[in-house]
Amino acid sequence: MKITSILSFVLVIVGAIVWLLVGLFAFDPVALIFGSMSLISRIIYTAVGLGGLFMIFFIFAYRPFAKVE
Repeated sequence: MKITSILSFVLVIVGAIVWLLVGLFAFDPVALIFGSMSLISRIIYTAVGLGGLFMIFFIFAYRPFAKVE
């Protein structure tokens, strides 16, 4: 489960940086590198989305921010 968590964190961070670039500068580095909505870019976007969904599961399942007494 540790590998999945680390991979998901990395994917979510990469996705956040990509969306920051899209929002601030209208620049999509994934589309620039792999082409607009090519198969590879769709796979990357899907992986980032799945990483985000896993982070939702991670928060509820492991409660990393729960107060320890």
